[in-house]
Amino acid sequence: MTETILFWASTALLVAGAFFYAAGTLGLLRFPDVYCRLHALAKADNLGLGFVLLGLALQAPSIAAGLKLLLIWPLALAASGALSYAIARRADHLGVKPWRKEPS
Repeated sequence: MTETILFWASTALLVAGAFFYAAGTLGLLRFPDVYCRLHALAKADNLGLGFVLLGLALQAPSIAAGLKLLLIWPLALAASGALSYAIARRADHLGVKPWRKEPS
């Protein structure tokens, strides 16, 4: 009974993670400028990673392995924030202006 609940909870978390990864990828392809694309990737992909890691932690063979998986998330959050900041700052220094909707 417990194994079945863990299996379905893990599956739901992995599917939710895949959904957020897909949403981030769609934002990367559809949004008009570098700033909007960074926002989509930083938010959606970090949330997707969190769900995937939680789903994998439920399937881990030991508590230690599950905790090691969960430690990946804060490291990825910090790296993503720093990298997004660096990309946005470089785009600003190159004179890339944020997209503005044209008045109709």
